[in-house]
Amino acid sequence: MSGRGEMVEVSLLELAHARSGDKGDTANVGLIVYDEEDYDIIVKQVTPEQVKHHFKDMIRGEVERFRLDNLCAVNFLLHGALDGGGTVSLKTDAQGKVLSTALLRMKVEVPREVAGRVRGRGRLPTGTAGEGG
Repeated sequence: MSGRGEMVEVSLLELAHARSGDKGDTANVGLIVYDEEDYDIIVKQVTPEQVKHHFKDMIRGEVERFRLDNLCAVNFLLHGALDGGGTVSLKTDAQGKVLSTALLRMKVEVPREVAGRVRGRGRLPTGTAGEGG
């Protein structure tokens, strides 16, 4: 697109924070932007299809998205994500608590000036336990 400048990739982690939970075999992931001006980026690029692709074969069912425009947030239902749910699943994370963190690792394209503004937000792992420091 002309006039928009160069596009670069950033992790969702730099644009938003997230929460997740569960109900049976469905995980619920809410994604809330830090700045209202970035909400349109999320709406356009973080689609149900892109979320399903991001999680690959971890999500066996449909991915639904609900816009919460008044909160500058989106909520996803990830059907078939929990191997039956917390009471029957043998998964380590049978309640989907880490799915929000996994979604925040998804990359989106933003104009370079947006990337400069949001760079360094969120918390990325810097090393493993026991490393010097």
